[in-house]
Amino acid sequence: MPNHVSDSDTLLTWILAQRVGCLRSALTIVKKTTRYLPVFGWTNWFSESIFLDRNWAKDESKLKSSFEALSDYPTPFWMTIFVEGTRLTADKLVEAQSFASSKGYPIPKNVLIPKTKGIVTAVQSLRSFVPAIYDVTIAIPKHQPFFPTLLTFLKMQPCKVVVRIKRYSTKDLPESDQGIAQWCRNRFIAKDELLENFAATGTFDEEEITEFRRSTKSLIVTLIFAGIFLVGGWIFLKRLSSGWQYPTLATIIGSVAIVVHIFIEFTKMPPPKIKATQICTQ
Repeated sequence: MPNHVSDSDTLLTWILAQRVGCLRSALTIVKKTTRYLPVFGWTNWFSESIFLDRNWAKDESKLKSSFEALSDYPTPFWMTIFVEGTRLTADKLVEAQSFASSKGYPIPKNVLIPKTKGIVTAVQSLRSFVPAIYDVTIAIPKHQPFFPTLLTFLKMQPCKVVVRIKRYSTKDLPESDQGIAQWCRNRFIAKDELLENFAATGTFDEEEITEFRRSTKSLIVTLIFAGIFLVGGWIFLKRLSSGWQYPTLATIIGSVAIVVHIFIEFTKMPPPKIKATQICTQ
């Protein structure tokens, strides 16, 4: 249950899953429109992630049936739920602050107000066979040259992300829907305080820091697959490069470039309509 700070958060959760050995059974709840995106969407599709319309009338039954099917999942799984429902931007934060003010909630500065229907359904449906929920807080250190986005990943630009993980046993969570919803809101109030402290100090207090190192096994598998694709691609391009097939090759390369460009533009965060300095003063 992480906060949603950038378009690369799903990739970050995959990295975390890989570091702890459960990448093959890492699932995500994402919006339906991402299903057809190259690499990102296809990976979620093949991993049997849950795609939503972002319309509760349609999504409620889909979530319940999907959660019920997970009771027979062959291996322990890790499911990511972005309960804020969307990425943090300046405009959305102002909307969240206005909503919090109208409801008498604490005014957030670093997170959005969680949409609790999904997490309530998840807890009530999964608590009989899922032992825990991991509350994940993602923080981006200041003063680094690159912000983690899909574009920085594609360009292989290094960036640092600090993650705080706290485990909650599902048997200790409230029994009622209202209790679970309030528990979720309380977690995000605490996240906001943690992120405010991180912005000021660059750390999550004095909590234990564990470095999840890269797996040698994963590196070997990646190199093997990269070698297969490179050799296969070279053979394919060599066959296309003879005579009249040059236009075909140019068309393929151009099509790939267009798809990648659309992919990047689709996932870029929209520019804020207000200045960031205005966010916390309204």
